[in-house]
Amino acid sequence: MAAPTMIAGHEAVFDGIGRLMPWTTWMNALDLEMKFYQTCPREHGYPRFACETFLDGDWTPSTARNDVIPATQNGMGIISYLKYYELGERSDPAYLETARLMGDYLLREALTPGDCAYPSFSRSTGKRGQFPQRADSGSQSDRPFEIQPDKGGIGGYAFAKLFQATGDARYFDQALHTARVLAAHQAVGDCAKSPWAFRVDYRDGAGRGPISGNMVYILRLYDELSKLGVTEFAAQRAALWQWIKQQQIPSAVAGGELFAQFFEDHDTPTNRTAWAPLNLARYLLEERDAIDADWKSHSACLIEFVRRNFTHAEFGITVCHEQDEDHQAWGGVNSTYGAVLALHARATGSAALAAEACQALNFTLYLIDERGRPRDVFTNPSAGGWQEDAHTDVIHNFVDAIRAYPEWAQADGSAAEVLVPGGA
Repeated sequence: MAAPTMIAGHEAVFDGIGRLMPWTTWMNALDLEMKFYQTCPREHGYPRFACETFLDGDWTPSTARNDVIPATQNGMGIISYLKYYELGERSDPAYLETARLMGDYLLREALTPGDCAYPSFSRSTGKRGQFPQRADSGSQSDRPFEIQPDKGGIGGYAFAKLFQATGDARYFDQALHTARVLAAHQAVGDCAKSPWAFRVDYRDGAGRGPISGNMVYILRLYDELSKLGVTEFAAQRAALWQWIKQQQIPSAVAGGELFAQFFEDHDTPTNRTAWAPLNLARYLLEERDAIDADWKSHSACLIEFVRRNFTHAEFGITVCHEQDEDHQAWGGVNSTYGAVLALHARATGSAALAAEACQALNFTLYLIDERGRPRDVFTNPSAGGWQEDAHTDVIHNFVDAIRAYPEWAQADGSAAEVLVPGGA
Protein backbone atom coordinates (compact mmCIF):
# COMPACT_ATOMS: atom_id res chain seq x y z
CA MET A 1 0.00 0.00 0.00
CA ALA A 2 1.40 3.39 -1.00
CA ALA A 3 2.37 5.78 1.77
CA PRO A 4 -0.02 8.71 2.18
CA THR A 5 0.88 12.07 0.69
CA MET A 6 1.78 14.49 3.48
CA ILE A 7 1.56 18.28 3.18
CA ALA A 8 2.98 20.24 6.12
CA GLY A 9 2.19 17.47 8.59
CA HIS A 10 -1.33 16.72 7.33
CA GLU A 11 -2.29 13.72 5.27
CA ALA A 12 -3.45 15.20 1.99
CA VAL A 13 -7.02 14.38 1.02
CA PHE A 14 -7.89 14.26 -2.68
CA ASP A 15 -11.21 13.62 -4.36
CA GLY A 16 -11.76 11.06 -7.10
CA ILE A 17 -10.37 13.28 -9.85
CA GLY A 18 -7.31 14.48 -7.97
CA ARG A 19 -8.51 17.78 -6.49
CA LEU A 20 -7.08 18.70 -3.10
CA MET A 21 -9.71 18.85 -0.37
CA PRO A 22 -9.30 21.14 2.69
CA TRP A 23 -8.26 19.24 5.82
CA THR A 24 -10.89 21.20 7.76
CA THR A 25 -13.18 24.08 6.91
CA TRP A 26 -11.49 27.38 6.16
CA MET A 27 -13.34 29.14 8.98
CA ASN A 28 -12.31 26.52 11.50
CA ALA A 29 -8.66 26.74 10.48
CA LEU A 30 -8.67 30.56 10.49
CA ASP A 31 -10.43 30.62 13.86
CA LEU A 32 -7.82 28.25 15.30
CA GLU A 33 -4.98 30.39 13.97
CA MET A 34 -6.40 33.72 15.11
CA LYS A 35 -7.10 32.34 18.59
CA PHE A 36 -3.60 30.87 18.76
CA TYR A 37 -2.13 34.28 17.93
CA GLN A 38 -4.08 35.81 20.79
CA THR A 39 -1.88 33.69 23.10
CA CYS A 40 1.31 35.31 21.76
CA PRO A 41 3.58 36.61 24.56
CA ARG A 42 4.21 40.36 24.79
CA GLU A 43 7.52 42.18 24.35
CA HIS A 44 7.59 45.77 25.61
CA GLY A 45 3.80 45.67 25.47
CA TYR A 46 3.51 44.37 21.87
CA PRO A 47 2.68 40.87 20.63
CA ARG A 48 5.97 39.15 19.97
CA PHE A 49 5.01 38.52 16.35
CA ALA A 50 4.84 42.30 15.81
CA CYS A 51 8.47 42.85 16.76
CA GLU A 52 10.07 39.49 15.83
CA THR A 53 10.10 38.10 12.31
CA PHE A 54 11.45 34.60 12.94
CA LEU A 55 9.50 32.60 15.55
CA ASP A 56 8.92 28.89 15.99
CA GLY A 57 5.56 27.34 16.81
CA ASP A 58 6.05 27.94 20.53
CA TRP A 59 6.84 31.67 20.13
CA THR A 60 10.59 31.14 20.59
CA PRO A 61 12.69 33.59 18.54
CA SER A 62 15.23 32.11 16.14
CA THR A 63 18.77 32.05 17.46
CA ALA A 64 20.10 32.19 13.89
CA ARG A 65 18.32 35.38 12.77
CA ASN A 66 18.13 38.80 14.42
CA ASP A 67 16.67 40.67 11.42
CA VAL A 68 13.09 41.95 11.29
CA ILE A 69 10.85 43.48 8.61
CA PRO A 70 8.60 45.93 10.50
CA ALA A 71 6.67 47.68 7.71
CA THR A 72 5.58 44.69 5.61
CA GLN A 73 4.99 42.41 8.57
CA ASN A 74 2.91 44.87 10.56
CA GLY A 75 1.39 46.83 7.67
CA MET A 76 -0.04 43.69 6.10
CA GLY A 77 -0.85 42.42 9.59
CA ILE A 78 -2.97 45.49 10.32
CA ILE A 79 -4.80 44.94 7.03
CA SER A 80 -5.34 41.26 7.88
CA TYR A 81 -6.64 41.92 11.37
CA LEU A 82 -8.97 44.71 10.27
CA LYS A 83 -10.42 42.51 7.52
CA TYR A 84 -10.88 39.58 9.89
CA TYR A 85 -12.51 41.88 12.43
CA GLU A 86 -14.95 43.05 9.77
CA LEU A 87 -15.58 39.48 8.58
CA GLY A 88 -16.66 38.67 12.12
CA GLU A 89 -19.02 41.66 12.06
CA ARG A 90 -16.83 43.44 14.61
CA SER A 91 -17.89 40.96 17.29
CA ASP A 92 -14.44 40.39 18.79
CA PRO A 93 -12.64 43.61 19.81
CA ALA A 94 -9.46 41.63 20.54
CA TYR A 95 -8.63 41.62 16.83
CA LEU A 96 -9.02 45.37 16.55
CA GLU A 97 -6.82 45.77 19.62
CA THR A 98 -4.13 43.59 18.04
CA ALA A 99 -4.24 45.74 14.91
CA ARG A 100 -3.74 48.79 17.11
CA LEU A 101 -0.76 47.19 18.84
CA MET A 102 0.89 46.50 15.49
CA GLY A 103 0.26 50.11 14.51
CA ASP A 104 1.64 51.35 17.82
CA TYR A 105 4.77 49.25 17.34
CA LEU A 106 5.39 50.85 13.94
CA LEU A 107 4.61 54.30 15.28
CA ARG A 108 6.70 54.17 18.44
CA GLU A 109 9.51 51.76 17.66
CA ALA A 110 10.12 51.47 13.91
CA LEU A 111 10.38 54.95 12.41
CA THR A 112 13.45 56.72 11.09
CA PRO A 113 14.79 59.76 13.00
CA GLY A 114 12.93 63.03 12.56
CA ASP A 115 15.76 65.11 11.08
CA CYS A 116 16.57 63.52 7.72
CA ALA A 117 15.41 63.32 4.11
CA TYR A 118 12.85 60.60 4.96
CA PRO A 119 11.90 61.66 8.50
CA SER A 120 9.72 59.56 10.82
CA PHE A 121 9.22 57.01 8.05
CA SER A 122 8.34 53.33 8.48
CA ARG A 123 11.37 51.06 8.38
CA SER A 124 11.57 48.23 5.91
CA THR A 125 14.08 46.30 8.02
CA GLY A 126 15.64 46.39 11.44
CA LYS A 127 16.98 44.21 14.21
CA ARG A 128 15.28 42.34 17.00
CA GLY A 129 15.38 43.56 20.56
CA GLN A 130 15.63 47.27 19.72
CA PHE A 131 12.93 49.52 21.23
CA PRO A 132 13.08 51.78 19.29
CA GLN A 133 15.12 50.67 16.31
CA ARG A 134 18.55 52.31 16.30
CA ALA A 135 19.56 54.73 13.56
CA ASP A 136 21.76 52.20 11.72
CA SER A 137 19.54 49.15 12.19
CA GLY A 138 18.90 48.30 8.53
CA SER A 139 19.26 44.56 7.90
CA GLN A 140 18.72 41.84 5.31
CA SER A 141 19.69 43.42 1.96
CA ASP A 142 19.20 46.96 3.25
CA ARG A 143 22.35 48.81 4.21
CA PRO A 144 22.48 50.22 7.76
CA PHE A 145 20.69 53.52 7.03
CA GLU A 146 18.44 52.39 4.18
CA ILE A 147 14.67 52.20 3.93
CA GLN A 148 12.35 51.19 1.10
CA PRO A 149 9.80 53.84 0.04
CA ASP A 150 7.23 51.29 -1.09
CA LYS A 151 7.21 49.76 2.41
CA GLY A 152 6.40 53.19 3.78
CA GLY A 153 3.44 53.12 1.39
CA ILE A 154 2.26 49.85 2.93
CA GLY A 155 2.64 51.29 6.41
CA GLY A 156 0.95 54.56 5.49
CA TYR A 157 -2.03 52.81 3.91
CA ALA A 158 -2.36 50.57 6.98
CA PHE A 159 -2.32 53.65 9.23
CA ALA A 160 -5.10 55.24 7.15
CA LYS A 161 -7.24 52.11 7.46
CA LEU A 162 -6.49 51.91 11.18
CA PHE A 163 -7.64 55.50 11.60
CA GLN A 164 -10.87 54.69 9.79
CA ALA A 165 -11.46 51.74 12.12
CA THR A 166 -10.58 53.50 15.39
CA GLY A 167 -10.85 57.26 14.93
CA ASP A 168 -7.44 57.63 16.59
CA ALA A 169 -5.88 60.78 15.15
CA ARG A 170 -2.33 59.48 15.68
CA TYR A 171 -2.83 57.02 12.85
CA PHE A 172 -4.26 59.66 10.51
CA ASP A 173 -1.34 61.97 11.29
CA GLN A 174 1.19 59.26 10.45
CA ALA A 175 -0.60 58.34 7.22
CA LEU A 176 -0.64 62.00 6.16
CA HIS A 177 2.99 62.53 7.15
CA THR A 178 4.05 59.42 5.20
CA ALA A 179 2.25 60.64 2.09
CA ARG A 180 3.90 64.05 2.36
CA VAL A 181 7.36 62.51 2.64
CA LEU A 182 6.69 60.28 -0.35
CA ALA A 183 5.25 63.14 -2.41
CA ALA A 184 8.31 65.29 -1.69
CA HIS A 185 10.54 62.62 -3.26
CA GLN A 186 8.29 61.48 -6.10
CA ALA A 187 10.05 61.63 -9.46
CA VAL A 188 8.88 61.13 -13.04
CA GLY A 189 9.02 57.45 -13.89
CA ASP A 190 9.70 56.01 -17.31
CA CYS A 191 10.35 52.67 -18.97
CA ALA A 192 13.55 52.17 -16.98
CA LYS A 193 12.69 53.51 -13.54
CA SER A 194 9.80 53.82 -11.12
CA PRO A 195 8.84 57.11 -9.42
CA TRP A 196 10.85 56.08 -6.35
CA ALA A 197 14.00 54.01 -6.12
CA PHE A 198 13.64 50.65 -4.42
CA ARG A 199 15.98 51.62 -1.60
CA VAL A 200 17.09 55.01 -0.31
CA ASP A 201 19.47 56.17 2.36
CA TYR A 202 17.02 57.94 4.64
CA ARG A 203 19.66 60.49 5.70
CA ASP A 204 20.04 62.15 2.31
CA GLY A 205 17.56 60.38 0.02
CA ALA A 206 20.22 58.80 -2.24
CA GLY A 207 18.58 55.93 -4.14
CA ARG A 208 19.72 52.39 -4.92
CA GLY A 209 17.84 50.21 -7.41
CA PRO A 210 15.97 52.12 -10.13
CA ILE A 211 12.88 49.90 -10.17
CA SER A 212 10.52 49.31 -7.27
CA GLY A 213 7.77 46.97 -8.42
CA ASN A 214 5.26 47.64 -5.64
CA MET A 215 3.82 51.06 -6.38
CA VAL A 216 0.19 50.22 -5.67
CA TYR A 217 0.26 50.77 -1.91
CA ILE A 218 1.47 54.32 -2.35
CA LEU A 219 -1.41 54.79 -4.79
CA ARG A 220 -3.75 53.29 -2.19
CA LEU A 221 -2.39 55.68 0.43
CA TYR A 222 -3.09 58.69 -1.77
CA ASP A 223 -6.58 57.32 -2.47
CA GLU A 224 -7.43 56.69 1.18
CA LEU A 225 -6.37 60.18 2.17
CA SER A 226 -8.49 61.59 -0.64
CA LYS A 227 -11.48 59.69 0.76
CA LEU A 228 -10.72 61.33 4.10
CA GLY A 229 -10.88 64.77 2.53
CA VAL A 230 -7.19 65.39 1.87
CA THR A 231 -6.81 66.91 -1.59
CA GLU A 232 -3.16 67.95 -1.64
CA PHE A 233 -1.88 64.80 -3.40
CA ALA A 234 -4.11 64.96 -6.48
CA ALA A 235 -1.26 65.78 -8.87
CA GLN A 236 1.09 63.16 -7.42
CA ARG A 237 -1.66 60.55 -7.46
CA ALA A 238 -2.47 61.31 -11.12
CA ALA A 239 1.19 61.11 -12.13
CA LEU A 240 1.70 57.81 -10.30
CA TRP A 241 -1.39 56.27 -11.87
CA GLN A 242 -0.30 57.40 -15.33
CA TRP A 243 3.05 55.69 -14.86
CA ILE A 244 1.39 52.50 -13.64
CA LYS A 245 -1.12 52.50 -16.51
CA GLN A 246 1.16 53.61 -19.33
CA GLN A 247 4.45 52.00 -18.31
CA GLN A 248 4.15 49.34 -15.62
CA ILE A 249 1.06 47.40 -16.69
CA PRO A 250 2.16 47.21 -20.36
CA SER A 251 5.51 45.81 -19.21
CA ALA A 252 3.67 42.69 -18.03
CA VAL A 253 2.87 41.86 -21.66
CA ALA A 254 6.59 41.61 -22.37
CA GLY A 255 9.17 40.69 -19.75
CA GLY A 256 7.68 42.43 -16.74
CA GLU A 257 10.85 44.38 -16.02
CA LEU A 258 8.91 47.07 -14.13
CA PHE A 259 7.78 44.49 -11.58
CA ALA A 260 11.30 43.89 -10.31
CA GLN A 261 12.20 44.16 -6.63
CA PHE A 262 9.90 43.89 -3.66
CA PHE A 263 11.37 41.53 -1.06
CA GLU A 264 13.57 42.97 1.67
CA ASP A 265 16.19 40.20 1.52
CA HIS A 266 16.96 40.52 -2.20
CA ASP A 267 18.70 43.33 -4.08
CA THR A 268 19.22 42.07 -7.64
CA PRO A 269 17.84 44.97 -9.71
CA THR A 270 16.22 42.68 -12.28
CA ASN A 271 14.61 40.22 -9.83
CA ARG A 272 10.92 40.21 -10.76
CA THR A 273 8.27 39.21 -8.22
CA ALA A 274 4.73 37.85 -8.28
CA TRP A 275 3.69 39.83 -5.18
CA ALA A 276 3.68 43.25 -6.87
CA PRO A 277 1.59 42.48 -9.98
CA LEU A 278 -0.87 40.41 -7.95
CA ASN A 279 -1.46 43.23 -5.48
CA LEU A 280 -1.89 45.69 -8.34
CA ALA A 281 -4.45 43.34 -9.89
CA ARG A 282 -6.25 43.14 -6.53
CA TYR A 283 -6.54 46.93 -6.44
CA LEU A 284 -7.99 47.05 -9.97
CA LEU A 285 -10.47 44.28 -9.16
CA GLU A 286 -11.60 46.08 -6.02
CA GLU A 287 -11.98 49.52 -7.59
CA ARG A 288 -12.91 48.58 -11.18
CA ASP A 289 -14.47 51.40 -13.22
CA ALA A 290 -13.96 53.95 -10.46
CA ILE A 291 -10.24 53.76 -11.22
CA ASP A 292 -9.76 52.18 -14.62
CA ALA A 293 -12.22 51.60 -17.44
CA ASP A 294 -9.87 48.86 -18.65
CA TRP A 295 -9.71 47.09 -15.27
CA LYS A 296 -10.82 43.75 -16.69
CA SER A 297 -8.14 43.49 -19.38
CA HIS A 298 -5.46 45.03 -17.17
CA SER A 299 -6.10 42.68 -14.25
CA ALA A 300 -6.16 39.72 -16.64
CA CYS A 301 -2.84 40.83 -18.11
CA LEU A 302 -1.24 41.01 -14.66
CA ILE A 303 -2.59 37.63 -13.60
CA GLU A 304 -1.45 35.96 -16.80
CA PHE A 305 2.02 37.44 -16.33
CA VAL A 306 2.18 35.79 -12.91
CA ARG A 307 0.77 32.49 -14.15
CA ARG A 308 3.28 32.46 -16.98
CA ASN A 309 6.34 33.23 -14.87
CA PHE A 310 5.69 32.30 -11.25
CA THR A 311 3.56 29.18 -11.03
CA HIS A 312 4.51 25.54 -10.74
CA ALA A 313 2.93 22.30 -9.52
CA GLU A 314 3.19 20.76 -6.05
CA PHE A 315 1.38 17.43 -5.56
CA GLY A 316 -0.48 18.21 -8.78
CA ILE A 317 -1.75 21.58 -7.51
CA THR A 318 -0.86 24.83 -9.27
CA VAL A 319 0.84 27.08 -6.72
CA CYS A 320 2.61 30.43 -6.95
CA HIS A 321 6.17 31.18 -5.99
CA GLU A 322 7.58 34.54 -4.96
CA GLN A 323 10.13 35.76 -7.43
CA ASP A 324 12.74 34.90 -10.02
CA GLU A 325 15.23 34.12 -7.27
CA ASP A 326 12.96 32.02 -5.03
CA HIS A 327 10.73 29.27 -6.37
CA GLN A 328 9.09 28.21 -3.12
CA ALA A 329 5.34 28.57 -2.60
CA TRP A 330 5.55 30.70 0.53
CA GLY A 331 2.29 31.21 2.39
CA GLY A 332 2.09 34.93 1.71
CA VAL A 333 2.44 34.88 -2.05
CA ASN A 334 0.53 31.63 -2.65
CA SER A 335 -2.45 32.85 -0.62
CA THR A 336 -2.21 36.17 -2.47
CA TYR A 337 -2.39 34.26 -5.74
CA GLY A 338 -5.46 32.34 -4.60
CA ALA A 339 -7.21 35.48 -3.37
CA VAL A 340 -6.58 37.53 -6.51
CA LEU A 341 -7.65 34.67 -8.76
CA ALA A 342 -10.84 34.36 -6.70
CA LEU A 343 -11.58 38.07 -7.09
CA HIS A 344 -10.98 37.88 -10.83
CA ALA A 345 -13.07 34.71 -11.16
CA ARG A 346 -15.97 36.32 -9.33
CA ALA A 347 -15.74 39.48 -11.45
CA THR A 348 -15.58 37.60 -14.76
CA GLY A 349 -17.56 34.43 -14.04
CA SER A 350 -14.63 32.09 -14.69
CA ALA A 351 -15.26 28.71 -13.07
CA ALA A 352 -11.80 27.52 -14.16
CA LEU A 353 -10.02 30.37 -12.36
CA ALA A 354 -12.24 29.89 -9.31
CA ALA A 355 -11.24 26.24 -9.15
CA GLU A 356 -7.55 27.13 -9.43
CA ALA A 357 -7.93 29.80 -6.74
CA CYS A 358 -9.62 27.41 -4.34
CA GLN A 359 -6.95 24.77 -4.88
CA ALA A 360 -4.13 27.23 -4.16
CA LEU A 361 -5.85 28.37 -0.97
CA ASN A 362 -6.58 24.80 0.11
CA PHE A 363 -2.86 24.16 -0.28
CA THR A 364 -2.03 27.10 2.01
CA LEU A 365 -4.65 25.87 4.50
CA TYR A 366 -2.54 22.75 5.01
CA LEU A 367 0.17 24.97 6.53
CA ILE A 368 -2.05 25.45 9.64
CA ASP A 369 -1.93 22.66 12.22
CA GLU A 370 -4.65 21.43 14.58
CA ARG A 371 -3.55 23.92 17.26
CA GLY A 372 -3.76 26.84 14.84
CA ARG A 373 0.02 27.14 14.42
CA PRO A 374 0.93 28.06 10.82
CA ARG A 375 4.11 27.41 8.85
CA ASP A 376 5.66 29.89 6.45
CA VAL A 377 6.18 27.31 3.69
CA PHE A 378 5.17 23.68 3.31
CA THR A 379 8.79 22.51 3.23
CA ASN A 380 9.36 23.85 6.76
CA PRO A 381 9.46 20.69 8.96
CA SER A 382 7.72 22.44 11.85
CA ALA A 383 5.38 25.31 12.69
CA GLY A 384 6.59 28.90 12.57
CA GLY A 385 9.10 30.77 10.43
CA TRP A 386 8.76 34.16 8.72
CA GLN A 387 5.76 35.70 10.43
CA GLU A 388 4.39 37.55 7.41
CA ASP A 389 4.47 34.37 5.31
CA ALA A 390 3.03 32.30 8.14
CA HIS A 391 0.37 34.74 9.32
CA THR A 392 0.22 38.49 8.75
CA ASP A 393 0.23 38.44 4.91
CA VAL A 394 -2.05 35.39 4.75
CA ILE A 395 -5.22 36.06 6.73
CA HIS A 396 -6.47 38.96 4.59
CA ASN A 397 -6.16 36.80 1.48
CA PHE A 398 -8.53 34.17 2.85
CA VAL A 399 -10.94 36.94 3.86
CA ASP A 400 -10.91 38.35 0.30
CA ALA A 401 -11.61 34.90 -1.15
CA ILE A 402 -14.42 34.28 1.35
CA ARG A 403 -16.01 37.59 0.42
CA ALA A 404 -15.86 36.55 -3.23
CA TYR A 405 -17.16 33.02 -2.57
CA PRO A 406 -18.84 32.82 0.86
CA GLU A 407 -19.67 29.15 0.31
CA TRP A 408 -15.98 28.28 0.55
CA ALA A 409 -15.79 29.37 4.19
CA GLN A 410 -17.70 26.43 5.70
CA ALA A 411 -17.25 23.81 3.00
CA ASP A 412 -15.41 20.65 3.93
CA GLY A 413 -14.50 19.80 0.37
CA SER A 414 -16.95 16.92 0.01
CA ALA A 415 -19.02 18.69 -2.65
CA ALA A 416 -17.70 19.27 -6.15
CA GLU A 417 -19.28 22.69 -6.33
CA VAL A 418 -16.86 23.89 -3.65
CA LEU A 419 -14.05 23.58 -6.15
CA VAL A 420 -15.88 24.38 -9.35
CA PRO A 421 -18.43 27.09 -8.54
CA GLY A 422 -21.26 27.75 -10.94
CA GLY A 423 -20.10 31.20 -12.00
CA ALA A 424 -20.26 34.74 -10.72
